Amino acid sequence: MEDTKLSSRRDFLALAATATAGLGMMAPVAGAAAAAGGPATDFTRWLDTIPGKHRQVTDWPDLNGGMGLGYSLAFLMTGPVGYGVPESEIGVVLVIRHNTIPIALNDSAWAKYKLGEMFNITDPDTNAPAVRNPFYLKPGSLPFPDAALQKLIDRGVRVGACNLAITFFSGVAAAKFGLKPEDVKKDWLEAVYPGITVLPSGILACNGAVSRGCAYVFAG
Repeated sequence: MEDTKLSSRRDFLALAATATAGLGMMAPVAGAAAAAGGPATDFTRWLDTIPGKHRQVTDWPDLNGGMGLGYSLAFLMTGPVGYGVPESEIGVVLVIRHNTIPIALNDSAWAKYKLGEMFNITDPDTNAPAVRNPFYLKPGSLPFPDAALQKLIDRGVRVGACNLAITFFSGVAAAKFGLKPEDVKKDWLEAVYPGITVLPSGILACNGAVSRGCAYVFAG
């Protein structure tokens, strides 16, 4: 199995324990009650920002040709037609997790950590392992320019990135380059694009979005 994959259930459980222990940024705080009756947190406040009456969460754990972007755009384009409402009534959540986590990171991280090689992602303009993010300003090889990640964010798509995946894969990169895991994780967190929120896990993001009325769509 490739070293970029979660190699065992034990690896994942160890990762979850380590990552959640360091998630002070998501600790409960005093405030309005969340939907489940608990205290408000950074996570529940993020869920509160999901717009619209008609909502979809796109779960994107594997690249699948960039279809997480494509499915998000498809709902933005066709929801207003199908439901007879303005786009402001269409809420879209995109969850970047597992093997798509580099899509949340800027070009400097792609070049420094050779993320195209690490995740087996080819730049469609060069047909070589990507040394820049091919999905931010352009939608990879998808024939829909409006599916570029930046354009989706600009149209109000709520994008969440999985902290567990950042923790695990930055650790893989640290081992490859002989660096400290905590230093590489800090580097990756600083490389997350504006408009993308790092959440405790992608699984939690999907769960929370569904609890807020989002239909679940699996993108890869």
